[in-house]
Amino acid sequence: MKGMKEVSLMAVLVLCLVWTLSLAGCAAPGKPVKSSCQADIEWQVTPEAEITQFDCAVGAHKKIPSLIFTVGIKNVTAKPLRYRLNIFLMDMDKGAGHLMPAKGKPPVVEPGKTLIVMVPFIKTTDPSKKILVVVKTLGL
Repeated sequence: MKGMKEVSLMAVLVLCLVWTLSLAGCAAPGKPVKSSCQADIEWQVTPEAEITQFDCAVGAHKKIPSLIFTVGIKNVTAKPLRYRLNIFLMDMDKGAGHLMPAKGKPPVVEPGKTLIVMVPFIKTTDPSKKILVVVKTLGL
């Protein structure tokens, strides 16, 4: 009888651990509120930002065929911040970056505000299947 209680207790503990880990796996930090990209995307987003939009489409940038990413970043802190956005197309060995905001006096995103930018990959007409998105804060 005592052995059964130990086994039952162990089973409950294992189930609790598995459940906790599965919840942690579902909580993808940095994952956007909405996205239209059909790719395997890895998110490395600073806790001071939230991605509100992440879309990709083939279009034209200055009349040149391009893969264009539209990214929205929200400042979730109580202080103004500037961000550095990098998008890497891992299966194509390409990368692009953007300062958010690009300019201003001072160049910052105010607390609670969202900034949307377009990041083109010029002369790239095929969607990427593996993408890495990195968002960092910059010191001012």
